[in-house]
Amino acid sequence: MMEEEEDDEEEAWLQLRPTEPLPAQCCGGGCKPCVFDIYYQELAWWEKAQTKKDKSLLRRKKEEQGRSELSLETFQAFSISAVEQLTDDTCQVRFALPGNTQLGLSPGQHLILRGTVDGLEIQRAYTPISHRNTEGYFEVLIKCYETGLMSQYVKSWKVGDVAFWRGPFGGFPYRPNQYGELLMLAAGTGLAPMLPILKEITDNEEDETFLTLVSCFKTFESIYLKPLLQDQARYWNVRTFFVLSQEASLDKLPWSYQEKTHLGRLSQALVQELVDSCRKKPFALVCGPSEFVQDMALCLQGAGLTEESYFLF
Repeated sequence: MMEEEEDDEEEAWLQLRPTEPLPAQCCGGGCKPCVFDIYYQELAWWEKAQTKKDKSLLRRKKEEQGRSELSLETFQAFSISAVEQLTDDTCQVRFALPGNTQLGLSPGQHLILRGTVDGLEIQRAYTPISHRNTEGYFEVLIKCYETGLMSQYVKSWKVGDVAFWRGPFGGFPYRPNQYGELLMLAAGTGLAPMLPILKEITDNEEDETFLTLVSCFKTFESIYLKPLLQDQARYWNVRTFFVLSQEASLDKLPWSYQEKTHLGRLSQALVQELVDSCRKKPFALVCGPSEFVQDMALCLQGAGLTEESYFLF
């Protein structure tokens, strides 16, 4: 009888043991803490509770983790309040925050989204595009791919659904007037971490940093958030340029875009031209697909910038 009770107790503890994540659950973005870091922390706490034979330690730990609206270690639920389709493959999603609270991220910080498709848990990193002081909600840009697992999950979203996020992670440690000029090179949804930094500067009358934002897209129609980018370009210290890889002629573009659009790709020669045209010594920010980021790092080096003069998201 004693042996049966011990077996039952051991089985009860095993059911409380944290589940080790699958390799696919890691987003690969170098997050600190990573999903595996969290697993080992939870495992150590579980082992401590088991050694002391005190299951209340696990309950108290869970209660402590659940107090924060946003947590590095624990996924928190946020309700979807709006979904706007920006292009054929990209949407802007708004998540509600309780009351008039703020997400309060530093510029360029990202969150980790958790989804489940066909019983497989997946996680991906996304950067909120809303200003950190925005009250009552935050917004993200999400590009969907035909064969992407997370894309399947995102495509199923509708207003009122709940998604789970944790964070924040990473980010660009910006301070007002820290640099003479920021040269932002973004491809597609790589625009996301640039926007909070851009707004941080234009919202601060005492910040006199010059900004040059270069956004790379396939076509004019595929450019995200045109009204927002046009509005930001009205500030005295902001310039916006576009690089379109699949447009045949500038004549087909609205007049207001023709002078600030280059057809083709962001090449070494064009990066050199942009660096040379900066009004003050530039510090570059780069975000986009991994191949784009690697290419831009080489182009910036070719234009005379050292590794201390650029930041890769």
